[in-house]
Amino acid sequence: MRITGPERYKLTFDATTFVVTCAKGTPRFSGIATSKKPKLYIASVDEKPIYVGVTKQSIRNRLRFGWNAEGQGGYYGYAWRHGLTEALLDVWCHDDAPPDNPVLDIETVEAEVVFLVRCAGQWPMYQTEIHFHPSSQVHRDVATTIVARYALRPNSSLNTDDRREL
Repeated sequence: MRITGPERYKLTFDATTFVVTCAKGTPRFSGIATSKKPKLYIASVDEKPIYVGVTKQSIRNRLRFGWNAEGQGGYYGYAWRHGLTEALLDVWCHDDAPPDNPVLDIETVEAEVVFLVRCAGQWPMYQTEIHFHPSSQVHRDVATTIVARYALRPNSSLNTDDRREL
């Protein structure tokens, strides 16, 4: 599993519009963010993930969809656009995704990333859905590398290897 990134962008927004600024200061997405390959993206505030998502669309198109949603089919868009005014957006790309199910691996990494965020304290504040698939050590290793970029500390009271029967 070959992952490239991250590319980091700053988003400023209100509930109806967003503006992007890339590290080079240009007001647009570029590089892997424009790719049609499977991508994982993380919105964060103060280096703490608030939302983790995946897409095969360009990031601009995916964000536009999340900003314009009005509840049709039960999807109301990104909740964080109502409660915040800026966030950082990091984007990773799965460069060698298998053609038969190209989003399976990146969705599996998405779940592992969200799990690691939870292990550090709490679910991402604005996470509204997640895709669960059986994971391998490769997925867990990629997720660990991604989460290491953020200001999270493992919660010592939560043992992730503890399997209790209910």
